[in-house]
Amino acid sequence: MRKILGLDLGTNSIGWAVVNEAENENETSSIVKLGVRVNPLSVDESTKFQKGDSITTNAGRTLKRSARRNLQRYKQRREHLIKVLSENGFIDKETILSEHGHGSTFETYRLRAKAVDEEISLQEFARVLLMINKKRGYKSSRKAKSDDEGQATNGMEIAKVLYRENITPGELVLRRLNESKHNIPDFYRSDLQSEFDKIWNCQKTFYPDLLTDKLKEELKNKNSKQTYGICKSSLNIEGMKRQTKGEELKKENYSWRVEALNKQISLEQLAVVLQELNAQLNKTDSHLGKISNRSKELYFGNKTVGQYIMGQLEENPNYSLANQVFYRQDYLDEFEKLWDTQSRYHKELTNELKHEIGKTIIFFQRPLKSQKGLISICELERKEITIEQNGHRKTIKTGPRVCPKSSPHFQEFKIWQTINNLQIEGRVLPNTQKDLFGEAPDHKYGKRFLSEEEKAKLFEELNVCQKLSDKQIIELLFGKKADIKLNFQSVDGNTTNARFLEVYKQIAEAESSSTTALSKLTGSKLVSYLRDFFAKQGYNIDLLHFDINTETNIFEHQATYRLWHLIYSFEGDNSKTGNDKLIKKISELYGFEEEYASMIANITFSPDYGSLSTKAMCKILPHLRKGLMYSEACEQAGYKHSARSLTREELDQKVLKDYLELLPKNSLRNPVVEKILNQMINVVNQIIETYGKPDEIRIELARELKKSAKEREEADKKVREAKKEHDTICEKLKKDFGIESPSRNDIIRYKLYEELEPCGYKTIYTNTYIRQEELFSKKFDIEHIIPQALRFDDSFSNKTLELRSANIEKGKKTAYDYISEKNGSKEIEDYKSRVKLLLDDGKISKAKYKNLMTRAEDIDGGFINRDLRDSQYIAKKAREILESIVKVVTTTTGSITDRLREDWQLVDVMKELNWDKYDRLGLTHYRINRDGQQIPQIIDWTKRNDHRHHAMDALTIAFTKPSYIQYLNNLHARIQKSEEDYIDLDTVELSKLDKSDRSSVIYAIERKELHRTTNGKLVFNPPMPLNEFRAEAKRQLESILVSIKSKNKVTTRNTNKIKAGNKTLSVTQLTPRGELHEATVHGIVMQYVTSEESIDKTFTAEKIAMVANKRYREALLKRLEEFGGNPEKAFTGKNSLEKYPLFIDIHHDSKVPSKVKIVRREPIYTIRKPVDENLNIKKVLDKKIKTILEERLEAFGGKAKEAFSNLDENPIWLNEEKGIAIKRVTIGENMGNPIPLHSKRDKNGKFILDEKGSKQAVDFVKSGNNHHVAIYRKPIIDERTNEPQIDENGNVMYEMEERCVSFFETTIRANNGETIIDKSYNNNKGWQFMFSMKQNEYFVFPRYEIVKDENGKEHRIKTFDPEEIDLLNPANYPLISPNLFRVQKLSSMYYVFRHHLETSVDNTDKALKDVTWKRCTSFDSIKGIVKVRVNHIGQIVSVGEY
Repeated sequence: MRKILGLDLGTNSIGWAVVNEAENENETSSIVKLGVRVNPLSVDESTKFQKGDSITTNAGRTLKRSARRNLQRYKQRREHLIKVLSENGFIDKETILSEHGHGSTFETYRLRAKAVDEEISLQEFARVLLMINKKRGYKSSRKAKSDDEGQATNGMEIAKVLYRENITPGELVLRRLNESKHNIPDFYRSDLQSEFDKIWNCQKTFYPDLLTDKLKEELKNKNSKQTYGICKSSLNIEGMKRQTKGEELKKENYSWRVEALNKQISLEQLAVVLQELNAQLNKTDSHLGKISNRSKELYFGNKTVGQYIMGQLEENPNYSLANQVFYRQDYLDEFEKLWDTQSRYHKELTNELKHEIGKTIIFFQRPLKSQKGLISICELERKEITIEQNGHRKTIKTGPRVCPKSSPHFQEFKIWQTINNLQIEGRVLPNTQKDLFGEAPDHKYGKRFLSEEEKAKLFEELNVCQKLSDKQIIELLFGKKADIKLNFQSVDGNTTNARFLEVYKQIAEAESSSTTALSKLTGSKLVSYLRDFFAKQGYNIDLLHFDINTETNIFEHQATYRLWHLIYSFEGDNSKTGNDKLIKKISELYGFEEEYASMIANITFSPDYGSLSTKAMCKILPHLRKGLMYSEACEQAGYKHSARSLTREELDQKVLKDYLELLPKNSLRNPVVEKILNQMINVVNQIIETYGKPDEIRIELARELKKSAKEREEADKKVREAKKEHDTICEKLKKDFGIESPSRNDIIRYKLYEELEPCGYKTIYTNTYIRQEELFSKKFDIEHIIPQALRFDDSFSNKTLELRSANIEKGKKTAYDYISEKNGSKEIEDYKSRVKLLLDDGKISKAKYKNLMTRAEDIDGGFINRDLRDSQYIAKKAREILESIVKVVTTTTGSITDRLREDWQLVDVMKELNWDKYDRLGLTHYRINRDGQQIPQIIDWTKRNDHRHHAMDALTIAFTKPSYIQYLNNLHARIQKSEEDYIDLDTVELSKLDKSDRSSVIYAIERKELHRTTNGKLVFNPPMPLNEFRAEAKRQLESILVSIKSKNKVTTRNTNKIKAGNKTLSVTQLTPRGELHEATVHGIVMQYVTSEESIDKTFTAEKIAMVANKRYREALLKRLEEFGGNPEKAFTGKNSLEKYPLFIDIHHDSKVPSKVKIVRREPIYTIRKPVDENLNIKKVLDKKIKTILEERLEAFGGKAKEAFSNLDENPIWLNEEKGIAIKRVTIGENMGNPIPLHSKRDKNGKFILDEKGSKQAVDFVKSGNNHHVAIYRKPIIDERTNEPQIDENGNVMYEMEERCVSFFETTIRANNGETIIDKSYNNNKGWQFMFSMKQNEYFVFPRYEIVKDENGKEHRIKTFDPEEIDLLNPANYPLISPNLFRVQKLSSMYYVFRHHLETSVDNTDKALKDVTWKRCTSFDSIKGIVKVRVNHIGQIVSVGEY
């Protein structure tokens, strides 16, 4: 008998099963125990993974922490600068460093601009320096720069030519083209915009009615395609067929641009010119492009940053300075000018002080912290060593770091690894057998690996190109007409070489007289051409060759390697673009002109790393070149390519651990994987402790089985058909729509358009006809049928074309919900008919049909590809970990588990267990079969709403023998010839057996492990007789208590190491395990709030002072004084206003009413919100703005999405004359008990005190989620005696009371060294602690049922009492399970519980109340509940508070 542990690993769950597996006929298999451990993802983790986002779970906190650090560093610089300025007599303690007095709004900016040429005082100069210190410009860092920043424009020399010769970019390019210089240089945005304006103004004189200001504004910031679409409709042109191509076409375009500057051109030509200009303008629209353009304006305007900004403010005082970024060098240049000018007037401004203020304070920039420590160690070269750290011995891994993927070594290694796995199929095998005519054909049908010559030839091509398709590879090796198939659809080449060659090609094109022939050259032909070109130009020809065979100290000096390393490792310099030193170095080393060296310097490489070091790859590569597979090459190089590549002898001698060790924090660089694997380690360790160490572990790999030969053939056919369709559409778009380079979206849009052909090209939702000329306009959107907010599905089957207005109106609804809510029954039926017509015509897939008919409520959170990929990753890592405690770890796949689960009828067991739940929902019925029997059926069945399905899968996995996997793998890899006859195919993985042997093995497995049912279906034998197996599985599943990870930790003890000179300081502190408060910071304003209140004992002098009516107020105060200031005596009992009226005139005609109006000042907490569809206008505080927004909404028929979208194009004006638009507004919110972060200060940093001399709190935040609710019992107080009430037995009477405790308060308690749960709260008042409730903690509820007595009267009786049962006895788990609930949500007197088996957290169907969920809003509903603690393997280990 073998003890087997089965594990079903997912991204947020672990299903496990311990079973005894019979090894012979005399033994009987049995189930020991099943269980489920749930590891819920946080909201952030869940959101990211649902979107398929690979961002780490800490990324948001990291960004905020970086912002805090930047702010802190600025403050440190500011404090240091103020200190230095004070020490040198520039300022003193009384100096006001901000604008002060009437008309001083831009005073410091004026001083800054003035100081360039004129004298200002030292005190004023101090203010200028403090301003520069606040914003000191953008400093380029190649390593830290993101793709979103775009590319900096480095075209100052070109801009000087344009300025000096007074020509436009178009004129310069045309001149260069006529001189056979085909490279188009970079231009600044302002130069391109100036050309655009000149052309527009010139052509406007010929077409005044067409070229309107409105059209010009519409063309602003549009790309090439959008520009042509607008011009086509606005200028009423049809387009023209161009006769020129290639370089001639380019030259013709630029000649039109030049002509357009001073004479009339046709509207078709003008459309092309505007299209080309906008395309170039778009390239300069990036963040860095705009910075470069501002820098150019400073240069030609001979201005400093301060003068430029002041000029903008003088022109428009409302000019926004937000995002007006300049280069750091521009600020340095300004600082130099300012200092040089002012030093002529002030002898205090010495060079030493200049260095101190400029270099060590304002412009000090610490170097980026090295991230080399985060790079993994080579898995083949690493070794473990023991070191001593802080008095503790620690084992660490050491060895060479892994190689960058862009390295020449990795690129060549990757290519050879792939080449050795390539197989060809067709007439490719040598043939010596003669046919009937005595002739022997050269080749016979079969498949084989590539020969050495073929590999060498293919490598030569792959080494110089980005990628080769299977068709290109076959054509390269065997010619165009070869009827041969390849087992790879494409093979990646040397991407590093390809990037270099692409730039070299551009350089060659720029210097070539004809680029037509050159543009067609690729791969080895391009390299051959470039060799001649490099030799002719005097460039270093060694750049076109790299030999990895040489010794390490030699290959590192090869030109190619040095150039790659130079570009890859360069972090940037202090120049404006950050590349100047790199450009100069490339030019010096390799002979390129500066213009071309700049092109090479702009090459960027992937920051990713491989899994091996350069040292390991250099050892393995010679063996790969000989044709060995990777595993064999590793063996020849003296490595074991994986921990699993052990011989039988090594396996027998392997020393196994008793328990698994937890993974160190951040050891996997993936927090989600690390979390689930540590949970798996805890589960496995507890299983070993409870049930003993297993002999074998079987885990499920979420990886699909190999496709059958037929499936592979169909997949290949689909790929070819899709490519053919793609090419056809591209040609059509070029010909009929004038789109020169159709994008992926263009193709999708056209396919969606053709899809509507049966409906007469009318949209599905609104039945709107789409004219061909409007297809690529803004009128129609590519619309997601099921919004991505509901399901992140960006596939073609979730898209359609629809009116933009309808798309906006639809919002986050599904298509079906949108149609249903908007229209009547007739329109809904018309919609269904249109959808059905498209399906019947074969225009849409069944998946799209289903999406079009889906309601939001029908969408479940099923698995997505991201989950599948992470499950794979987890399983692989899990296998490596588990092999340290058992000798055999077998992996299976989801497809195999599905097959066995179906064969063993375990799904039916799950249905039986969930029958009652579905029956309550009305989702059950009985089907009559052919024999007249009633067969129970569940409608819309899914196993995924019950956590136990993980345990069911684990049970299946535990009984999955390796022979089953072998059998099913082969079954999926053979061609079915007839019902009983199969032809097995050779496969790389299973090639150790020939066909006959493999068929024999499969037949033997089939006879031993499978049988045919009465229906003739071939199924696997269950581990025990089927009825027994189902009954035992059901019994085990009924007794499962799902274990869920609860977040008990409030803080983590962290040790931070700080380097101070040569010393390293260690600081230990507690770090909160969550957000202390919500991120949103609120302001505060006081508002007058009125209310009517009855006059009673609460009307003290303070409250009476808030009475609105003066006469009432005076009368009430007088009555209060008469009774010694006691409001209870003055206004209650016999002195209440009803019994003893309070008259306010001598004639007793008028009296104080029993209810009076109270006016009090209450705080309203404010926040700035963007004006969008989600804005609640009623909360807007400014009455004028509120009125404007209400009028805007009314103008759009109350449709907020339409009224408050596209505000840049359709602004909401507060003052149109001054250009002030409403984009954000201040709204008021109620916050309960907010937490103030700061005290109010004035603009000079001094505290603003209230009338009592106290500091005023500002910047309020909400305390965030509740950490726990503590339940107490307190004495019931008699209001008359103010003493506890006593029952008839003389005992104190108690009632329950709660206390909600926020995470903020809990963290404060932890930092103060206090207990997290305050069990002694109000002990002095007789309060007694009962229990606490935290999210995911477990409680066993009593169960009540309504029964009728013999008279038909209903009684509520308790049928299950957790206080009368032994909760620690596993035999009672089946009784406990239906009554075990976990805490889901907590707030004051609102507790939501979810049954421990339930996966859904949203379903609150009334039919399932008290079955799958509970909502408790009174203390009576939680009376009698018992708190329990469930360990990792589902055992109750403690009862009551723990």
